[in-house]
Amino acid sequence: MSIRVDPMYDADEVEADLELIQLVTFSIGEEEFGVNILQVQEIIRTMEITKVPRAPVFVEGVINLRGKVIPIVDMRSRFGLRSKAHDKYTRIIVIEINMIIVGFVVDAVSEVLRLPANAVQPPPPVVAGMDADYIDGVGKLDDRLLILLDLNCLLDNDEKEALTGV
Repeated sequence: MSIRVDPMYDADEVEADLELIQLVTFSIGEEEFGVNILQVQEIIRTMEITKVPRAPVFVEGVINLRGKVIPIVDMRSRFGLRSKAHDKYTRIIVIEINMIIVGFVVDAVSEVLRLPANAVQPPPPVVAGMDADYIDGVGKLDDRLLILLDLNCLLDNDEKEALTGV
């Protein structure tokens, strides 16, 4: 049996249509964000966060996760939003950035979803280059827009170095 390919379609475009990006989606304030699932080690409920004296301002504190001390970054403060008390929906997304394990506090984790690669567009010019190097793109899914984050770029080199001292 042979498959007939319509000459109107480019084989690379068809393959791109079939390529799916698997994302963990979460909310911070009114916005919905997504990160590549391959960057996420685990998602945990919030727990007691121990404040660390003289820690960088973006570090909320540290947690003890199965014997590992992990620095915790509050994404609300990272994005310049007003802080909010943790509630039953608050989660910590544990990831590894350049061999550093760090937890990001988010308001809620929504779901794991698959998004076609062709549904992702580069960040709009209004955002691109304006201290938003961590925005990988914008994903369109039905009536939703997801801001896709590049977690490797979320913290600059000085901040990553500061995390190793926490």
